[in-house]
Amino acid sequence: MVLRASPFPSGFVAGLHAIGWALIVPCFWYLDRVIAVCKSTTKEKRERQEEECYLHPLKVFFGSIFFFLFFLLTAPFAFLGFLLWAPLQACRRPFSYHRVEPTSAERETNRGFEQTGKASFTFASANLCLLPDSLARFNNLGHTQRRAYEIGKRIAESVVRPNVIITVESPSSCGPVSPSDSIIPRACSDTDGGLEGQSQPTGEPTESSASSDDAEEPLTEPSSSQLNYNENSNKQGQPGRKSPAALFSQRTRQQDEEPWEVSPFFPANIDILCLEEVFDKRAAMKLTNTLKPLFGHILHDVGVYACQPPCRCSAFKFFNSGLFMASRFPVLEAQYHWFPNSRGEDALAAKGLLATKVLIGQNQKQKKVVGYFNCTHLHAPEGEGKIRCDQLDMVTRWIGEFQAAHKQPDEEVVFDVLCGDFNFDNCSPDDVLEQNHSLFEEYRDPCRAEAGKEKPWVIAKGTLLEQPSLYEEDVNSPETLQRLTLVSEETRKQYISPPVPKQGVPLVYPEPGQPWIGRRIDYILYRETSISKLCRTELEEVTFISQLAGLTDHIPVGLKLKVSMNADYEDE
Repeated sequence: MVLRASPFPSGFVAGLHAIGWALIVPCFWYLDRVIAVCKSTTKEKRERQEEECYLHPLKVFFGSIFFFLFFLLTAPFAFLGFLLWAPLQACRRPFSYHRVEPTSAERETNRGFEQTGKASFTFASANLCLLPDSLARFNNLGHTQRRAYEIGKRIAESVVRPNVIITVESPSSCGPVSPSDSIIPRACSDTDGGLEGQSQPTGEPTESSASSDDAEEPLTEPSSSQLNYNENSNKQGQPGRKSPAALFSQRTRQQDEEPWEVSPFFPANIDILCLEEVFDKRAAMKLTNTLKPLFGHILHDVGVYACQPPCRCSAFKFFNSGLFMASRFPVLEAQYHWFPNSRGEDALAAKGLLATKVLIGQNQKQKKVVGYFNCTHLHAPEGEGKIRCDQLDMVTRWIGEFQAAHKQPDEEVVFDVLCGDFNFDNCSPDDVLEQNHSLFEEYRDPCRAEAGKEKPWVIAKGTLLEQPSLYEEDVNSPETLQRLTLVSEETRKQYISPPVPKQGVPLVYPEPGQPWIGRRIDYILYRETSISKLCRTELEEVTFISQLAGLTDHIPVGLKLKVSMNADYEDE
């Protein structure tokens, strides 16, 4: 089955929707600018210190009047557009699907199972806070369109870089190393290892200068040589220039320690990418245009709008779910559910679960190989753990129903992954209810030792940054965020969000003799009970990524799984 690109059943309905939305956009944009011109980020405030003091107040005064007048002028047209746009949401499929025809079959298949019975899969998840510019500024993040373009470009540059592994045949070898090794001293183990370096890509996309936040930047697609790297996601040992971070790598893993790294790059050759808070439609299209040469299958504009359920005014959704999924593999099935129990400002967005089934290729018996990938974004306000627990119950049920409905007897499932922004951590007293949810009995969290306790190597890995300090020198670049914030405990306390106390109870943290741990609310989990009995899953690496420093208030995470399939079996 091939998914339909348009979310509407016919071109006529899609055209009516486009007309209605075109009437709404100008009014919405002017309202957005009215608020944005009055709200500055800390970076903009710092830059204005060199200007004359009277310039900014004049800009705010005249700018707000100018945009407000045009908001009033366009409001009648927006009302007419709304009357046309809102009823059409009842027949809209809750996502758009963008597909690029592959230049070769190898670009969107993994032939590892067919050739060797083994393959590796890399996943990444990031919360981007791509809200309309005015709302993003309340999180100390402005210029949504520019950030969307820059984020897409940085991800593309990382994905196409070669994945270099150099094996050192020496008894004194200290084990595998990574770009973060130079900053995390460890004792050498007795096992042989290798050196992994990552090179900088060539042919980087360029961005023309823009006079305003909403100017359209021309996008340059990556060169054919870059695409070739993506076509061979399971090949290793390709030559390339090592980045400075890799050249000075010294860290080694302790015995029985989970394989992890703190990297200034996204993992090379990501197979599936999940992004959260891509609420702005134009930002979503910028990401799509930048990533489509590398990911041939993209689901965006995921969610519902207007009255939900249709024809009832109990819950009006102004924004979609913010979920965005980019996959190298074809999407066979996709289903979205929205959470009906959201409250407060979260109820304005259609947060929920996106469940997908992707086609990987074939195994040695020529049976179809598939994987399940699920992404979600849970309720945000603190102190409302019961709502998040109810949403986790829904997630578990919806995933089970989706997989039961789309399971086929002639296919082998090789991974079942759940990721997203869960908005709770494994260290805050306020999140005890969520920490003990039964979801963690089904899905494995590689960073979690038990409920309320992280594994020892996770002590430096909070994923939520303090918003007021996003542009400080210690955290405003991938290198500084990697080197300082994720290593030095004192620095980490300044820039990573601390645990949340239980309401009415003073926080005593950390306990004597225990390390300080920041909030890790971004997760990538995987389940082994739902995959084929012929498969064995091995965790290859967990990655904390500093590449989006200064562009979002979250630290992205990555996960690499190695799946081996037993070839000596009888067909069932």
